[in-house]
Amino acid sequence: MQTKAGLFGIGLDTYWTQFDGLLDNLKKYQDQIKNRISDFGVEVIDAGMVDNPAKAREAADFLKNSDVEIVFLYVSTYALSSTVLPVAQRLKIPVVILNLQPVSRLNYEEFNNLGDRGKMTGIWLEHCQACSVPEIASVFNRSGIQYDIITGHLHDEEAWDEIGAWTEAARVAAAMRNNRLGVLGHYYGGMLDVYTDMTKQSAVFGNHIELLEMDELKKYSDETSDDEILTKTGEFSNAFDVSPDCESTEIERAARTSVALDKLILKHNLGSMAYYYEGVPGNDHENIVTSVIAGNTLLTGKNIPVAGECEIKNAQAMKIMAEFGAGGSFSEFYLMDFKDDIVMLGHDGPAHFAIAEGRVKLVPLPVYHGKPGKGLSIQMTVKLGPVTLLSVVEGKDKLFLLVAEGESVEGPVLEIGNTNSRYRFSIGAKKFMNEWSRQGPAHHCAIGVGHIASKIHKLGKILGIDVVQVC
Repeated sequence: MQTKAGLFGIGLDTYWTQFDGLLDNLKKYQDQIKNRISDFGVEVIDAGMVDNPAKAREAADFLKNSDVEIVFLYVSTYALSSTVLPVAQRLKIPVVILNLQPVSRLNYEEFNNLGDRGKMTGIWLEHCQACSVPEIASVFNRSGIQYDIITGHLHDEEAWDEIGAWTEAARVAAAMRNNRLGVLGHYYGGMLDVYTDMTKQSAVFGNHIELLEMDELKKYSDETSDDEILTKTGEFSNAFDVSPDCESTEIERAARTSVALDKLILKHNLGSMAYYYEGVPGNDHENIVTSVIAGNTLLTGKNIPVAGECEIKNAQAMKIMAEFGAGGSFSEFYLMDFKDDIVMLGHDGPAHFAIAEGRVKLVPLPVYHGKPGKGLSIQMTVKLGPVTLLSVVEGKDKLFLLVAEGESVEGPVLEIGNTNSRYRFSIGAKKFMNEWSRQGPAHHCAIGVGHIASKIHKLGKILGIDVVQVC
């Protein structure tokens, strides 16, 4: 189902009888905007030209009933703010003001040689989008309405990039609201930073949280056939560089659990999951939970992110990154290299194999540090180049998003059967570490490729939560 984006233009009905062709030209520009926004893969709900307060109320009802995620306000010419406020008040979603002139520059010589001041005024009004923007912003500020302004012209690619980012943020907000997040097992005992208010998570993101049972996963594991295991081991070989040190029994154990995880995800229609379990030594549940990393990595690489240690907040962050197409790999702080001015982050799995630098290695691990048992693990580095770090932070009173942009850089990593990468930040390793930590996130974060902080800021406005950017 396509995300719905609202659109309406504003003008002043007094002008239409005064200036021939003005309204028709403005409608053509609005059609151009509608078609271009549609190219971003959203369904544009066009409420037409609003040129008086009565039409504003009609447009508000139309857009509200259409359940749009976001609304674009095209300032076609000068218009009274009374034609805008009723729409924004009724919708209660961010309004993106499009201050887009038809052209980047008026041909002054041709314009001034027209010789007909009436005609000249009509052409000026066709290009005076900027006139209403301060008025609208003033009213929105005084009314407590969330908005953004995009200024440019109809062929301004920088402006269209911003519009595209807003449609993407709206799509991610809708995806989060429709997401079903599974919680399997329980928190890692004592990680107080990881614990979260699940009601608050659902209230902010709108998603459903499904509580899962290890017994169900065991049932699917017991029912797994030899053919399913064979198919899954083939998937391991395609997705991973399987180390010859991996014992066949461990590969089969991980494959059986991976098949069971797929069935669990399918049964409950999950788009993400957080998990942790220990079990009594030698118990069947312990056998399962020590063989989940490979399967959960496959799921994460398919944009069904899985966060270990039952870090629900980070499962949300990983899902946001996945929906933006950035990946979102489960990470924590590993160490700092003060000579190279970098911070190293990684985890013992799961990872987002689709954003790896080169082939991901599937390797044996003789011990899961801080966890029971042993089994297979993932060794990978996030793709070199620009990256974004994201954390869903539960503060004293509210949730907010914490973001930082940096670079994944080349250099030595720890070959310990974990994901780990080297990251450099514009403010330096020391300041980054201090500023990030002062915001009070959990020790986990999601790391994705590309610099997408501006999109995350837009998502925060749509969700109605703060976004704090460290760098």
